[in-house]
Amino acid sequence: MPTRLIRPLCKTLNLSLLLCCAIAIWASARSHDFRFVILGDRTGSAVPGVYQEVWREAALDHPDFVINVGDTIEGGNDLTTDSQWKSVLQDLAPFRRFRIFYTPGNHDVWSLASAQAYEKFTGHPLHYSFDYQNAHFTVLDNSRSDQLPSEELAYLQKDLQAHAKQPIKFVFMHRPSWIVPVLFQNPDFPLQSLAKRWGVEYVVAGHLHQMLHFDLGGVTYLSMGSSGGHLRDKKEYEKGWFFQHTLVTIRGKTAIFSIKEIGPPFGRSRITDLGDWGVAGLVTGSHASQ
Repeated sequence: MPTRLIRPLCKTLNLSLLLCCAIAIWASARSHDFRFVILGDRTGSAVPGVYQEVWREAALDHPDFVINVGDTIEGGNDLTTDSQWKSVLQDLAPFRRFRIFYTPGNHDVWSLASAQAYEKFTGHPLHYSFDYQNAHFTVLDNSRSDQLPSEELAYLQKDLQAHAKQPIKFVFMHRPSWIVPVLFQNPDFPLQSLAKRWGVEYVVAGHLHQMLHFDLGGVTYLSMGSSGGHLRDKKEYEKGWFFQHTLVTIRGKTAIFSIKEIGPPFGRSRITDLGDWGVAGLVTGSHASQ
């Protein structure tokens, strides 16, 4: 074949090869994309009808799975624990197509009997972890302590070490045991040290029923708004008091949070992102869309 014909052909082949490589890289990145929903507390003086509506709205986002931050039942009485769990699971029957990961809250677990019931009805131990695509999720148990117990920290250390190669890591617990040092920007506590060492980007809790966002040394700490538990101030959306579910979209190594207030009659369907929230609620100048 003449040289004048070979050179253009080589250029064409090179361009085709580059295009194929680009498509392969794009397809590989897209294969890790997924979305999940975070639910806040259902109980703590639950408001009737809210949790069911939150679920109906969350289902419209078609998440790959749902994870909550605890307090699924009202609890407090070993004699009624089983019946409370059965009632909740009956309410969730229309949403059985979604895989649910539970976090133990203080309304879920307060005794040995309630801990056993939690494991029986949720199908999960009190602490556990799982991978989904390129993300790793660790669920810890501080249901019976305002602090994060030493055995939970030991479990977290072992778990994160075993899954060190996962590029995105989330840690879930019910009580925000980290809130005081994080609020005062003090990095000298065990959870922060483990998060920094093993690349945890997000630590998520409930319990307060208030949407708050903290950053410390590259770790994002979140207190999730309520998904049914009572609001301490029903009129202060700007301070984080509202009913919601949060859709998290993972694109490559990036997590995008969409915090969705419930619609009427319980809310106004306002939508915000993580950057709209700070340590005292809605950041000045932020605007929720509808």
